[in-house]
Amino acid sequence: MRLLLVGAGGLGAAIGLIAARRDFLELAVVADSDPRRAEDLVAGTGDDRFVAAKAGRCDQAAIESLLRQHRCDVLLNTAGVRMVMPLCRAALKVGVHYVDTALSMSHPDPEQPYAETGVKLGDDQFALADRWEAAGLLALVGMGIQPGLTDVFARHAADQLFSTVHEIGVRHGDDLSVAGAGFATPVPVWDTIETYLNPPVIWERERGWFTTQPFSDPELFDFPEGIGPVECVNVEHGGVLLMPRWIDAARVGSKRGLGSDVINVLRMLRTLGLDRIDPVKVGDVEVSPREVVAACLPDPADVGDRMTGKTCAGTWVTGSGPDGMPREVFLSHTVDNEWSMATDGVQAMVWQEAVQPVIALELIASGAWSGAGVFGPEAFEPGPFLDLLAAHGSSWCHREMIPG
Repeated sequence: MRLLLVGAGGLGAAIGLIAARRDFLELAVVADSDPRRAEDLVAGTGDDRFVAAKAGRCDQAAIESLLRQHRCDVLLNTAGVRMVMPLCRAALKVGVHYVDTALSMSHPDPEQPYAETGVKLGDDQFALADRWEAAGLLALVGMGIQPGLTDVFARHAADQLFSTVHEIGVRHGDDLSVAGAGFATPVPVWDTIETYLNPPVIWERERGWFTTQPFSDPELFDFPEGIGPVECVNVEHGGVLLMPRWIDAARVGSKRGLGSDVINVLRMLRTLGLDRIDPVKVGDVEVSPREVVAACLPDPADVGDRMTGKTCAGTWVTGSGPDGMPREVFLSHTVDNEWSMATDGVQAMVWQEAVQPVIALELIASGAWSGAGVFGPEAFEPGPFLDLLAAHGSSWCHREMIPG
């Protein structure tokens, strides 16, 4: 496989380190607006299959030029949700496959944001599905941890563990903490704001997709590997927009353990208007309030050596087992920050996100995953993916729960 990796930040760097240990790559071109970051990533791999290039994330023409120049087969986008559509269009225009870890951005309904869906996560990408199919190309969207591995878990449960699926619930919790940081997020705060302040979306067979209030319906969920009970609340989640397209379930939702401190900060940012994306005038310059907040907080890629704890993402499924009896399971993946730092020098949540697209790329390279159109991870056979996850030294957990 000849790959163009766009984005050499924390996630891109982790992907490079993990992919360098596998032999499916022929070439990996690392493109970033900051050439030093791309060069550092390449040097960190110690692998002559990796080469650095300069290209602004917003410069679609430059990305297209790199794809052609290096005869790439696949574009992997780690540049963030704002770059999903420009990079998706660049790949389609040049004629290469496309993979990302986050769906195209949502835009809440302007009149009833907490009742009706506006533009949903991924809608802009699925609007191009016919063009991808006609071109005979694959766009694999939402291939991170959640969405991503949690979607693979959902497909595995539906195929192997249940005869009828009643409810699928993504659950993500952790006990991570950063020493010496008054407030820090393990993922970029720009994405944190986008995910947790947007109206959460829920799917029900009788209603389709609908929204609710942020941080609603709190519940105490018991996470494995010593994390224990964490209060989780409704959040917007790409898997809720993907799973019902390929998995027959009565209900699909997602909850995240945020903690009262994070919720209070996010609510204050919304109250003060500091979550806004559009620029405001300050003196003689215009700045985006959200970009200012992001610039003031620690970069998640730089806090790993001060972080302790574990992060767990999983898929809780209820329904009827193959014997027709009620069944309830939690399929999960946990990463200990001490382990990920010792293995790759990468903090736990970034490593957990990074390994998923690397596995998907290897499956695409081998032909185990293939297709033409826009697909989520649950569209494909989950077995090969779960086997490769174990090959990366990171096991997953199947926990049977007492129904009800």
